[in-house]
Amino acid sequence: MQKTSDINVVETRALPSPAALLAELPKTEIQAEFVARTRRDIHRLIFTDDKRFLLIVGPCSIHDLESGRDYARKLAALAREVSDRVMIVMRVYFEKPRTTVGWKGLVMDPNLDGSHDIAAGLRLARAFLRDVLDLGLPTATELLDPITPQYIADLICWSAIGARTAESQTHRQMASGLSMPLGFKNGTDGSIATAINAIKAASQPHTFLGINLEGSASAIVTRGNPDCHVVLRGGNSGPNYSPSHIAQTEQLLAKAGLFKSILVDCSHDNSSKQPERQPEVMRQILSQIGEGNTSIIGAMVESNLEAGSQPFPQPKDKLRYGVSITDACIDWKTTEALVREIHTSLDPRFP
Repeated sequence: MQKTSDINVVETRALPSPAALLAELPKTEIQAEFVARTRRDIHRLIFTDDKRFLLIVGPCSIHDLESGRDYARKLAALAREVSDRVMIVMRVYFEKPRTTVGWKGLVMDPNLDGSHDIAAGLRLARAFLRDVLDLGLPTATELLDPITPQYIADLICWSAIGARTAESQTHRQMASGLSMPLGFKNGTDGSIATAINAIKAASQPHTFLGINLEGSASAIVTRGNPDCHVVLRGGNSGPNYSPSHIAQTEQLLAKAGLFKSILVDCSHDNSSKQPERQPEVMRQILSQIGEGNTSIIGAMVESNLEAGSQPFPQPKDKLRYGVSITDACIDWKTTEALVREIHTSLDPRFP
């Protein structure tokens, strides 16, 4: 018989079921309580008059666990110092969307050699999340593959849907069933309507194809996620964090009947993809807050131990420690100074 399926499939590798991996690397009661408490805190920052600033900060992606843990330890200590005014959540990004091709993240290629050992990647991701939580540091990630949440979502405090996928029905449906607060980025073209439509869709019940904890194909029925908000990251036409852009976003949210909560991504097109400009973007955001803006709830910053990025692929033993292999970042010294500056600038909000 003429073959009509799997013509371009070379291999199918079985993965452990989500239930098996969760049993192998279970969360502790303390970790579960911390995740639940942090999600409630983030909800308050988004939807109430809580005046703390939500800062999602960390490496563009996690590719080296040792340097990632080193960064997390430094960030956890700093987070404790500024916790009265700034709620710090660490970027723990394991999946990277690519415009064409490239390294797709720790989950998809943990060995950084094209072997694509996804089972090992899922284990490493889950273990790393537990390590970060044990430091008392909340976790944030961008969820890309709709199956990944079954393996790691119970350890995530905040998540994002990126600019490339905010318009995707698959990702809006996935978001509707997630248990944590979630930010939808505006489209790569700068369209804020894309994020607003995504929030409205994700807040509604959905039924879609997925897998259950045993790994079986299932119809997933959700109640809708009420804890979604907009993330402004700029677009092809340039940045979108100015007072006029913020006002426009507020108007669009109000027209859609949504809460006026805006998180600004200081990276990507808002910094013209120049990481060293992120502090400048942050200062302009803080200036708006200082002038009385109450819709800006926080910001996102790409930061690592060392500044910049390094070419990849290249031999792992040639990679520089603490330097991103995806988007370029600001270094730790700049990050620490910026966080302290944020804390000081918020002084008038806490008389």
